[in-house]
Amino acid sequence: MQLENSFSVGAPPDRVFAYLLDVNKIVGCVPGAELSEVVDPTTFKGKVKIKVGPITVAYNGTAKIVDRNDAQRSATLEAEGRETTGPGSARAKAVMSVEPEGSGSTVKIVTDYNVAGRVAQFGRGVMEDVSRRIVNDMAACIKANVEAAEPASGGGPGAPAATAAAASPAQPVTAKPVNALSLFFKVMWSGIQRAFGAKTT
Repeated sequence: MQLENSFSVGAPPDRVFAYLLDVNKIVGCVPGAELSEVVDPTTFKGKVKIKVGPITVAYNGTAKIVDRNDAQRSATLEAEGRETTGPGSARAKAVMSVEPEGSGSTVKIVTDYNVAGRVAQFGRGVMEDVSRRIVNDMAACIKANVEAAEPASGGGPGAPAATAAAASPAQPVTAKPVNALSLFFKVMWSGIQRAFGAKTT
């Protein structure tokens, strides 16, 4: 199955791309995400527990950056997760790019994935609808954090509020837990940000 998503961010492409590849920042935008282990600079492990309808499934996963082009602001990830107590699995390949758009940026993501096991009983339509909602929530979180990190304009002696804000950055926005097929976009964003996983309670 393939999904294509894009969203705009009011910040320069280089800043957006750097944020997406900073696992310590991006993990907060994945609902319930938690990084378990950094194997090496391009390989990461994590955990995720998802609930789809009456079914709750826990996965362990690994993501690896297989291609990264800073000049083109693009990255490709391959990731997979396996159920901790069953035979189910999920595998994904995601290609992300950040392009200039006026004074800001556009993030484009194309993800190919497949899933096996209990979660697979939910049809394509359900998976697509839920996955798009999840990535939209994550995009809103990323957009809010990156734009909040933009330098304040009009600084100077007459702008004490801006100076204070720079000295005390706002608390980063984090994503709320999602009761849905979050596995797929946890896998996808793991590669984009070099991380994969979510909290297990």
